[in-house]
Amino acid sequence: MTQALWRVLQPILPVIIGITLIEVALGILMPLIGIQLARWGASSAIIGIAASAYFVGFLAGTLTCQRIIRRVGHIRAFGVFVVLAADATILHLVFQNAYVWIGLRAIAGFALAGGFVVIESWLNDKSTDTTRSRIFAIYTAVSWGASGVSPLLLNIHDPEGILLFALCALCLASAMIPLGLTKIGNPVMTEHTHLSLKKLFQISPLGVVSCFGAGFLTSSMYGLLPAFIAGQGMGEKELSFLISVGTIAVLASQIPVGYAADKYGRRPVMILTVGLTALFSVMVYATPDLSFTLLLVLFFLLSSVQSPLYALGIGQTSDYVAREDFVAASSGLLFAWGLGASIGPTIAGFVMKLIGDHALFLFVGLGYGAIGVFAFYRVAMRRAKTPEEQSNFVPVPPAQGAYAAPELDPRGEHPDTPPAKAEE
Repeated sequence: MTQALWRVLQPILPVIIGITLIEVALGILMPLIGIQLARWGASSAIIGIAASAYFVGFLAGTLTCQRIIRRVGHIRAFGVFVVLAADATILHLVFQNAYVWIGLRAIAGFALAGGFVVIESWLNDKSTDTTRSRIFAIYTAVSWGASGVSPLLLNIHDPEGILLFALCALCLASAMIPLGLTKIGNPVMTEHTHLSLKKLFQISPLGVVSCFGAGFLTSSMYGLLPAFIAGQGMGEKELSFLISVGTIAVLASQIPVGYAADKYGRRPVMILTVGLTALFSVMVYATPDLSFTLLLVLFFLLSSVQSPLYALGIGQTSDYVAREDFVAASSGLLFAWGLGASIGPTIAGFVMKLIGDHALFLFVGLGYGAIGVFAFYRVAMRRAKTPEEQSNFVPVPPAQGAYAAPELDPRGEHPDTPPAKAEE
């Protein structure tokens, strides 16, 4: 068992170390920027725009970075991307201006999108039909695990953020070291095609709405959480525990939600989870004097039921596309997620500016409620596939910046390409 796992892990170990370092940096950086902006007295609208800027850059990077990778190769391109992200991070200490920070967030998003495309290509190149599911599981566990534990470092006493920004830049730059030392050559660069949103909406309206809504609402919740916490008179300690507890909830919910979706069908589980998410969100909003302990419990429950929406949306769509079109469909749904993540925090920030910081969870609750209403509408419009007809549920990791790796998803059809050989 151990030897078999090591044979799977050994060729991808440099990338796994790189992923871990990047996710540690992201887990610290995203809430840290919100905390610092709140300390400066920046409005919720500015904090929301800064959160959106990262995903705007990330979306642009996923669409354009392949040109750079083809030009210089995966390893050199990865070095360019992570160093650019590290530069953008350290420049937060040079320019103490909220509007400059918005631009730096967009640059970091673009750079890290390129880094994740390299990572996906590398993992896909080292995968076979027998190892793909395990590699996908390792990638998912590392992404969620590192980004969930690292926010606890916000408890380090660092009022100006100098140490934490420096630590994030160090982690990003260090992510290049394992790949720079590997003897394995560059992977084969595959074409990243995706179905248009119009085509996907014709295939599965609920799948597109779910993926767009997951990006729109998840990025809003996590991007504006520092502003909410500041408005409640809390600080970094409470914020770090909330994010970590939320990540634990995500990991804990995947198996039971997946089991339920495979047994009872996607749409009933989707309606139940978004309904519960809306309920828990409104409970947080309706109780302004909530104790932190109760907030922690409600956030755990909320995170556990909201996190599977993206995976359920992909599963809903995959039931209506041919296996050879799955990767293109999944890539298109990732674009829908990124589009939602680019817009959501800005709108949420302006809502909070108008109503108050406590309105964050009202915004989230109403959003998930709207998805639930649309799901009921689709139930009336089209018969759902039976659990026996649908594909199996697979947890997919987009959250706080991780790439979804559609080419690694075991539900797709993957051409047999020989892995890259070691360089002489």
